[in-house]
Amino acid sequence: MSNAVAHPTDDNAQRHQSLDHRFFGHPMGLANIFGVEIWERFSFYGLQAVLIFYLYFKATEGGLGIDQNVATAIMGAYGGLVYLAAIGGGWVADRILGAEKTLFFSAIGVMCGHLCLSALPGIAGMTVGLTLIALGSGGVKTTASTVVGSLYPRTDSRRDGGFSIFYMGINIGALFGPLLTGWVRSQYGFHPAFLVAAGGMALGAGQYIILRKRTIDVDKFHPTSPLPRSAYPRLAGGLVACALIIWGLFATGILTVGRLSDAVSIVSLVAAVVMWLQMYRSSQVSDVERHRLRGYVPMFLSTVAFTALFQQQFTVLAIYTDERLNRTMFGHTITPEWMNSINPIFIIIFAGVFASMWTRMGSRQPSTPMKFGLGLIIIGIAPLVFLPFAGGGPNSTPFMVIVLILFIFTMAELLIAPIGFSLATKLAPEAFPTRMMSLHFLSWAIGTALAGTFAGFYHPDIPSDERLFHIITAAVMIGLGVLLLSMRKPIERAFEGVA
Repeated sequence: MSNAVAHPTDDNAQRHQSLDHRFFGHPMGLANIFGVEIWERFSFYGLQAVLIFYLYFKATEGGLGIDQNVATAIMGAYGGLVYLAAIGGGWVADRILGAEKTLFFSAIGVMCGHLCLSALPGIAGMTVGLTLIALGSGGVKTTASTVVGSLYPRTDSRRDGGFSIFYMGINIGALFGPLLTGWVRSQYGFHPAFLVAAGGMALGAGQYIILRKRTIDVDKFHPTSPLPRSAYPRLAGGLVACALIIWGLFATGILTVGRLSDAVSIVSLVAAVVMWLQMYRSSQVSDVERHRLRGYVPMFLSTVAFTALFQQQFTVLAIYTDERLNRTMFGHTITPEWMNSINPIFIIIFAGVFASMWTRMGSRQPSTPMKFGLGLIIIGIAPLVFLPFAGGGPNSTPFMVIVLILFIFTMAELLIAPIGFSLATKLAPEAFPTRMMSLHFLSWAIGTALAGTFAGFYHPDIPSDERLFHIITAAVMIGLGVLLLSMRKPIERAFEGVA
């Protein structure tokens, strides 16, 4: 997301990197970032898999004993904060540290967050730990791809292949993180599982520290628009003021833990509106670009809706897996955390298939609004799969049901998630490429926070309410998909031929 990339004058460094083929034909710096990304995603998804259970399991089971509705709100707020932090990470990279140093300190922050969770008991450990992890993960999310891009000259034909390897690292980490932390949690408890996540990030950070200056030209990364030193006191004062406002909202009861996901979604929405208006009203934006910004609005809202359901795999689906799913496979009972590794498996299998399909179809492939509409309809089918099992007891739902649901989730994800990020780069005004990507991240922040809010309406102990929850969710998603398909022609015209 950040534009804090190598300066164009660094020709000698880029020529040197273009001759570097030590990592499967790619620069050795890719191996370094690939390793960091594996371990960062390992720790992030490893924590994500056990966190919901830590929040609502009873104290006698090692958890915090928080009400399930409050627990899902915390999950939504935490996930939304990661995407908000990605925007902050981009700003820090552009204005203060540069991309590489932001990546370095963010990785350290993630590790410290996991250590706090593993070492500090109760709510204090959770608050400090999750805050550090969210801020650090947002910084890594923002800057890792920027550093990878800097390893290749713009005309280097290996660039797309390098990003494919980088993306594979994300999914490898997401696959193995829940498997290991889930097993450790079931055998030894939550805090050892958090320590495993911390150990993974420590390996990634340690590897990066050792190889950092040997594989990456760290001196070429500078802030693209440095913040004047005179502005630092105002920045510090603003941060202190924000902290005091948040403290005041909690102290007066206006903001509670159970409303955290609402608060994050509202803040993200306000930020998105402000960001969109700044671009739309800017004199640096042409009439054609303004037209494209108008066309992006329904796509933004579609991403919010998709994410609000997709991210429930860490709330509603996690609780369902724990309380309803028959998790006995070949005579062994698997931990509920392992459910989180199913989606990465499908991504690893099918991401290349979809990429190849779009390449083969070329200009005959569906337009972006059509892909989004189909994606919303497909993910809207998933809640209907739950209906035959509503009101069931423990172990009442076959394991393959959750596999089917996550397969549906993945098919929808591949029609919306990568396409949406690509769309944001194509529709971005020339003057504001970073801001446009930040706007897209905000759609994920809003949707992820809303996933926690909507999960509070899920009441599996009342069969009629459970059925109604799934039916309404399916109807809304399918309805939005049909609506988007009906609007695809005017949206395509608004895109002015770029998508």
